[in-house]
Amino acid sequence: MAIGAGPGAGDNNPINRYVQQDKVPWYKKRNLRMLYILMFPTCIGIEMTSGFDSSMMNGLQAVPTWDAFFGHPRSTILGLLSALYSLGSICSLPFVPFVTDRFGRRFAIIFGSVIMVIGAALQTASQDFAMFVIARFLLGFGIPFAIVAASSMIGELAYPKERARMGSLFNASWFIGAIVAAGTTLGTFQMPTNWGWRIPSLLQVIPSTLQLIFIWFLPESPRWLVSKGRGEEAYAILTKYHAEGDINSEFVRLEYAEIETTLELEKEQAKGGWKELVAAPGMRKRLLICSFLGLATQWSGNGLTSYFLARILDNVGIHDDRTKNLINLAMTCWGFVNGTTLALTVTKMPRRAAYLTCTIVLTLIFTGWTIASAQYSITGSQAASRAVIAFIFLYSPAYNMGFNALTYTYLVELFPYHARAKGIAVFQWWGRAAGFFNQFVNPIGIANAGWKYYISYCIFLLFEVVFVWFLFPETSNRTLEELAFLFEGDKIREEQQKRIEEEVHENRAPVTSDGASDKESARHMEHIGKI
Repeated sequence: MAIGAGPGAGDNNPINRYVQQDKVPWYKKRNLRMLYILMFPTCIGIEMTSGFDSSMMNGLQAVPTWDAFFGHPRSTILGLLSALYSLGSICSLPFVPFVTDRFGRRFAIIFGSVIMVIGAALQTASQDFAMFVIARFLLGFGIPFAIVAASSMIGELAYPKERARMGSLFNASWFIGAIVAAGTTLGTFQMPTNWGWRIPSLLQVIPSTLQLIFIWFLPESPRWLVSKGRGEEAYAILTKYHAEGDINSEFVRLEYAEIETTLELEKEQAKGGWKELVAAPGMRKRLLICSFLGLATQWSGNGLTSYFLARILDNVGIHDDRTKNLINLAMTCWGFVNGTTLALTVTKMPRRAAYLTCTIVLTLIFTGWTIASAQYSITGSQAASRAVIAFIFLYSPAYNMGFNALTYTYLVELFPYHARAKGIAVFQWWGRAAGFFNQFVNPIGIANAGWKYYISYCIFLLFEVVFVWFLFPETSNRTLEELAFLFEGDKIREEQQKRIEEEVHENRAPVTSDGASDKESARHMEHIGKI
């Protein structure tokens, strides 16, 4: 039985053939359906926290009591209030891979969620500027632990057929939090007391609380368990969720053999520590791509509408606070609709084609946005003002096609298991650093340069098109193990294929002779089987 292990193998891999022949939809598989239901409040819902924060900070700028309480922050001070979230993330990222790989994906999610609950509580109770800033830092410090662990867990737990779609929904959940925050600030902005801004801050506790409740019902990543020598538990989880409990499933035996063999081979090749990201040409290329994605997800113009929509609307003649909050709410609802639709559909496109389409369309839209803003600034034309609003709404699906729907899916596919947490952490570092820069600099640029500031984004978007064209590899329709040696050449992929075939032939699945997993796995399966 030949098993294709490298890019280009695709349909020759028996795992892919099993998946393609499986015509039963996920919602008709009881165990798999329950797994995905549990993923939403725990893993997928983690991005709700980021969405809530972005939209809340947008909305609070149009809440008079918040504006007055913090001394009407503008320019540098406003940038600092927003940027502390990213600064907190930057400070935590060196520790994220260690926690995620050493203690597991579930522990990292719990750890990050506890920190975010503390941050949201402090933000709600803030008595002065310093307390609010510390709260924002803690919120930012906690979120990377949850994001890196959750994005990895989704890719490592999901059934191969739905892996890309589930990974894409991860980022789309950003809009759920954004809609709740936008609706909340719209409902509280007229309150005459400080509860007009404290209520939105209090609600920021909810996503992290949901994660702390539901994470106990979600199984650990099978790949993490295999890496820790707990193969029987991993096999039990794969059997339950990928084969609906069929311990003799040929598909699970193939999947487990591929996972175990690939992790062994990765361990032999790994250099250990952070230096492995620069130790070999293939890893350096991955590092370059994930660093670019970190920058691109923040420097494509989205930072303007995510955090400073109120100031952008001021520049095109819209000053009414209610109108600003309505536009903010409408934008987030529209983003949720197109973001979710794209998450469910764009994964059918080749990854590289989707990213190329995304960057080209973004360049055209942002250029039009800049021209319309210039027209309003020069002539005061109401048509130009309305055109800016239209371009902002057109921007949303163009951005979501690539940078929202595919980014975490692509990162999970790009990195082998042993470097996955580090790779996503590097992506987060560049994204948070770019976000910190933008959140600090954007209000200054908008205040001092107006529409001319947007030209810098147009230039960077052109660079994105060129980068994607020359450096993005295709990763669609492959298992994670097939992609583990994406850049390492044919020799190691042939060795991988040989070892997998040997393990399958020898039937070394970690089950006892009576077909049951060991006692520890059995107890675990009994527990999760009650869900």
